[in-house]
Amino acid sequence: MIGGVLFDMDGLMIDSEPLWQRAEIEVFATVGIRLTRELCLETRGRRIDEVVEHWRSRHPWATPPAATIRDQIVGRVIEGVRREGAPKPGLDHAIEFFASLGLPLGVASSSDYALIDAVLERLGVSRRFAIVHSGEEEALGKPHPDVYRNAARKLGVPPEHCLALEDSPSGIAAARAAGMRCIAVLDETGVSAEGIDRERARLAGATAILTSLEEIDARLWQSILD
Repeated sequence: MIGGVLFDMDGLMIDSEPLWQRAEIEVFATVGIRLTRELCLETRGRRIDEVVEHWRSRHPWATPPAATIRDQIVGRVIEGVRREGAPKPGLDHAIEFFASLGLPLGVASSSDYALIDAVLERLGVSRRFAIVHSGEEEALGKPHPDVYRNAARKLGVPPEHCLALEDSPSGIAAARAAGMRCIAVLDETGVSAEGIDRERARLAGATAILTSLEEIDARLWQSILD
């Protein structure tokens, strides 16, 4: 049985990946690290302090502190969300579908609460979620399962009775390690056929892989239950 649904946020609910990539490229450039979109994809879905540490360990800098770089990136993303954040196709449909089944909904994100609040407000969906849980409360972010385990605890549903919605390999790994079934959404926009094959391979740990939240329907739901 599925007793609750947990939504990832970045890249799943909102098209924030371009905002993260732009912020990371711009801020890391100030300490001499030249990132590209492809390099940013290496750390997609990971907590931002872990992203900063990932690049600092490879290309050390003296100043400013890592925490300053982290805060600058988050601040730029929040500004971008408030200015231009847009929902992913099918978000309202997915929320309505699971709510119509009487399931409690929650958000389980690696992002800070400040960013989560900005996104939910921008999308106008704050009241649709019973709980919100941020990776900033955890010692380790995704792919470690604690973000999902503790989100399930807040939701009042055992992890093994939760369904997670994700878009990144680290998020899928976190959900599955927590004992959850997981729907992955692969955004094919602007991705070559070869790139789509690579992304599908990266998402292979999911229970089901969709190309849009709009594909969630009764038939898929039954297949998840089965």
